[in-house]
Amino acid sequence: MFTSETKLRVRYGETDQMGYVYYGNYAEFYEVARVEMLRKLGLTYKWMEGSGIMMPVLELKCKYIKPAYYDDEITIKVIVKELPKTRIIFNYELYNEQGELINLGETTLVFVNIETKRPTVGPEEFMNKLKVFYE
Repeated sequence: MFTSETKLRVRYGETDQMGYVYYGNYAEFYEVARVEMLRKLGLTYKWMEGSGIMMPVLELKCKYIKPAYYDDEITIKVIVKELPKTRIIFNYELYNEQGELINLGETTLVFVNIETKRPTVGPEEFMNKLKVFYE
């Protein structure tokens, strides 16, 4: 199992009239955490696309447990429970500064060949970097 943690601070523009983080922003928080997870593996989305692979989102799940507020520092834990094939499932746990679980999420992305627009396996370098966490 591979895990990664990213911290971010809630900006004023990410909140709604009630002072809570607007529900639609959680998908963006998940994306920030995925991008940072790749960086921790020594890769980037730019590299992934340069290798001929794009990763569109196939499915998004989001469960709100407690609100997050302006200026809160949120910890986003990304978990990849299984070594991916043509799909990769990311699970997310978001915590507030007090360490309380405030949100659970899941996204399923598909590795797609940019030229053929068809599903494919993940790039070899990416897969090799992940494999060590599943042996």
